[in-house]
Amino acid sequence: MTEHLNRLTPRQIVFELDQYIIGQNDAKRNVAIALRNRWRRMNSPEDIQKEIIPNNILMIGATGVGKTEIARRLAKIADAPFVKVEASKFTEVGYVGRDVESMVRDLVEQAVGMVRTQKKEEVKLKAEQAVEDIILDALIPPIHGAGATKVKAENGTSDTMPDDDAELNQRTRERFREKIRNGELDSRKIDIEVQQNQSPSVGMIGGAVDDVSMMNIQEMIGNMMPRRGKKRKVTVEEARKILLDEEASKLIDMDEVKIEAIQKAENLGIIFIDEIDKVASSRSAGGSGPDVSREGVQRDLLPIVEGSAVNTKHGVIHTDHILFVAAGAFHVSKPSDLIPELQGRFPIRVELNSLTESDFYQILKTPKNALTKQYEAMMASEGVELEFEDGALREIAKIAFEVNSEVENIGARRLQTVMSLLLNDFMFDIPDVIGSDSHIVVTAGLVSEKLAHLVKNRDLSQYIL
Repeated sequence: MTEHLNRLTPRQIVFELDQYIIGQNDAKRNVAIALRNRWRRMNSPEDIQKEIIPNNILMIGATGVGKTEIARRLAKIADAPFVKVEASKFTEVGYVGRDVESMVRDLVEQAVGMVRTQKKEEVKLKAEQAVEDIILDALIPPIHGAGATKVKAENGTSDTMPDDDAELNQRTRERFREKIRNGELDSRKIDIEVQQNQSPSVGMIGGAVDDVSMMNIQEMIGNMMPRRGKKRKVTVEEARKILLDEEASKLIDMDEVKIEAIQKAENLGIIFIDEIDKVASSRSAGGSGPDVSREGVQRDLLPIVEGSAVNTKHGVIHTDHILFVAAGAFHVSKPSDLIPELQGRFPIRVELNSLTESDFYQILKTPKNALTKQYEAMMASEGVELEFEDGALREIAKIAFEVNSEVENIGARRLQTVMSLLLNDFMFDIPDVIGSDSHIVVTAGLVSEKLAHLVKNRDLSQYIL
């Protein structure tokens, strides 16, 4: 589990984050240190490991400046289970809200999925061989009679018969095996049997039943019900996909998967709590009304962040060493409006800067997943080459920054609005009017012509939706 983290030094982590996120160096440094500290803890003496708690991080910044992206990319770099929740979801439990422990259960589900995928990759070769045999049996059923003729001969009831049919069958099967491997039979249809778990949906009438009990009841009933096979007529190519997952699952020990997944979630899991400012209680409210509900949410969050044992359908998970990253704009409230106990559980506070015009330019040009590169890839799928001049990128950045300044600052998401308005006419005309092998150059003049009304017209409601 620690081998991958061993290669990730704080500088290497920041370098990886720089490939996708512009600026926000302070936030990147802090999350890089927090991630590296996990490796440091797991390689410390055992008697002190449990005492080292993660430095949870509170990110403060407007929407669209990269808070969520930093946490999500960090989890991807570390190959760690990641869950994003919104604190406001926990404000009305029993109506539209959720139990706070559900975030931990979601994290375990993510970890189980990751470990299962990894295990399936390890047994993929064996699974492919098993699938190959099933498909081959459907195409050329094996002859099982050769052994019986030999028994008769040994008993003296008849002369030894030649195995010509069996040998011919075997040779034919080997030829077809090669055809299957080469994809020559992908379009041929065969009958396969797919296992189906006859698990009914269960509803409860009467007393309240928590999520874990409901999941356990459904799983128990599902295990009691017999697994029935269903015949399906599919192509060899489809059969390979359907059967590969089924055969790989047979080769995996799910008990081992669950144990490993819980360890992974406990030691590497990252939970991103967004909109934490929405549950911050204003000190001037006098302790009544909705502020009571908000403070209640904070007190519900507190034991999870502090460290507690949570029951899941895969087992008990301890949250002591899960990394919690909270984020909020804090336009109305302040971080100090959170209850002191919760503030103490987020000792690292990072303020993210609002994006400048220069940042917008770099966001369009530098990241691996830049919007410009996304549009270029989409148009290339139609055989159309799209090119952005440097002056055009600067003009787009300028317009996006001005619109954010005059209307509502939604950060980098404003670029999606601007780029969509700029290129929608081209996207609509491809391929009917603009055919393949065309070349589109986006110039500064074109940007000014198509987007000038955005800056002039203050009523931008139709574009903000």
